[in-house]
Amino acid sequence: MKLYYSPAACSLSPHIAAREAGVALDLVKVDLETHRTADGADFYAINPKGYVPFLVLDDGSALSEGPAIVQYLADRAPASGLAPAAGTMERYHLQEWLNYISTEVHKGMGALFDGAMPDAYKAVIKERIGKRFDFLTRSLEGRQYLMGDPFTVADGYLYTVLGWTKWLGIDLAQWPVLSAYVARIGARPKVVEALKAEGLVK
Repeated sequence: MKLYYSPAACSLSPHIAAREAGVALDLVKVDLETHRTADGADFYAINPKGYVPFLVLDDGSALSEGPAIVQYLADRAPASGLAPAAGTMERYHLQEWLNYISTEVHKGMGALFDGAMPDAYKAVIKERIGKRFDFLTRSLEGRQYLMGDPFTVADGYLYTVLGWTKWLGIDLAQWPVLSAYVARIGARPKVVEALKAEGLVK
């Protein structure tokens, strides 16, 4: 399988999921400004959506959208515990978290990378994100991870987007529970492997 990625982008989430699951992937780096892969291919010809992550399976079929990809990877290794069994209430709770992160956290934070956005509107978005962080803090108090003790693909996704705060002028120290959560996940051996592979840490 091939995972098309860009360092520190939301594609870090399925990269982490694959390593945690023990699923072998070939990584293909994409420049999101030029939409070219590391070997010069036109990324739009590979994925018409033009963004990462994008997973190409060994049979040539493909899957896009991070929440779908991480569940696919988790289901390749059920014993990993990265996703509860399909059809269980726990699985629906996992999907609930994946949707919340995607729509309420990821999209808002991603918009802040737009250099053309007026500062006044950025302030509005940051205030909204702060409320989401307040909710996440309440949800994580007394818990190791979003679903309790097991680390799931939702945690890899939330870790990825919370990592963007350092580039967006958001001081995560205002939410100590989230700061501790990020540090805890960032210390996981497979997460460190993914960060090193993407050149994000030495």
